[in-house]
Amino acid sequence: MPTTASSEIVTDGIRVRAEPHYLPDRSDPENSQYLFTYRITLSNESPEWAKLKARHWIIIDSDGKREDVYGPGVVGEEPELDPGASYSYSSFCPLGTNFGTMEGSFSMVRRDGTPFEIRIARFYLTTNE
Repeated sequence: MPTTASSEIVTDGIRVRAEPHYLPDRSDPENSQYLFTYRITLSNESPEWAKLKARHWIIIDSDGKREDVYGPGVVGEEPELDPGASYSYSSFCPLGTNFGTMEGSFSMVRRDGTPFEIRIARFYLTTNE
């Protein structure tokens, strides 16, 4: 179920939806350890094939501490999206505060090798779902 903390954006025909959730049973607030999970769904609404090659996350906690995370693919995969196809995955983010934000981009490529970037709109990691 979508929450107000979620986000959705379309860039170059690729829709990215992010749905975060707090995991209280995996968190330890007394020691400033908060664990969040998030589900990302990419939907190819363009008429062209696309492949996800890399990710860049910008994670900011409520103290203003920023962490940039770069890596190949997502969860060990480089998903290929035919026109009309979707791909979803889940991952997690530990924070030292009970509130933060995530946003970023995915590096994509078209079948002819043309690279392009798609945005991941800011979404909120909060213990108040």
